[in-house]
Amino acid sequence: MCQYHEGEEIPEHDRGLQHDLETMKRRSLLGLLVKAGMTLGLVGCGSSSAGSSSSSLSSGSSGTTTTSSTTTTSTSTTTTTSAAGGACSVIPSETGGPYPADGSNGPNALTMSGIVRSDIRPSFANYSGTAQGIPLTINLTLVNVNASCAALADYAIYLWHCDRDGLYSLYSIPTQNYLRGVQVTDSVGKVTFTSIFPACYSGRWPHIHFEVYRNLAAATSSANNLKTSQIALTSNACNQVYATSEYTTSRNNFTQVSLASDNVFSDGYSLEIAEITGDNTNGYVLNLEIGIAA
Repeated sequence: MCQYHEGEEIPEHDRGLQHDLETMKRRSLLGLLVKAGMTLGLVGCGSSSAGSSSSSLSSGSSGTTTTSSTTTTSTSTTTTTSAAGGACSVIPSETGGPYPADGSNGPNALTMSGIVRSDIRPSFANYSGTAQGIPLTINLTLVNVNASCAALADYAIYLWHCDRDGLYSLYSIPTQNYLRGVQVTDSVGKVTFTSIFPACYSGRWPHIHFEVYRNLAAATSSANNLKTSQIALTSNACNQVYATSEYTTSRNNFTQVSLASDNVFSDGYSLEIAEITGDNTNGYVLNLEIGIAA
């Protein structure tokens, strides 16, 4: 054994068995602590990883939920969008205007013999004459918003509009009663009118008027109607029609009006604007689904 003086530092390897044992214990304990720390670290990492994985899963799950939610929202939106198209929302009530001929303002065409008809171009009863213009087939489908948009059969729809010069029969043209008619909805809630494309007169967006009645027997007076509203025509169809020589007055009027400025449609027209297809040679077809709370 080497001798060491007081104050002189004794090397680690020469401090005796007891020291070595204590050192070994400390190192063993330290090793265990290190391993434990590493294990905890790994567990921590594992937790972090699991957390990350969990977070990722949660994110994925959240993503799935979001996707599901999005899908649900999308479905809901689709329903809403479908409704903004007229499938399942009540169409707004609008004024019948100054020329309804439904007994509320002047003459009552609803009590005239022959008012129930599909082709509304000719005058009827004691009147004669036929409205001229580019052909327009009007298809309306009536549905009940209170019964999952079920078709409403056997309801009566009274429809009227101006001629190609912007004039209304029985008012501006008292010698005619054309462009007015009543049809009863079939088993799928549909009515069809054969007419002509209406003009655009000063101050109004091109439109068609209609009233809905519970049945044909009720369709004799405006006092019985369930809904009065209007149909907005599309700008594309109007531009094509009004470019022809038959609608020269409408051409200028149409450039001075918009849906946003119209006194009826300016507050919203999504449920009232029709779908129109066709051309000037073959005529046009108008389709609109009308929702009411029946």
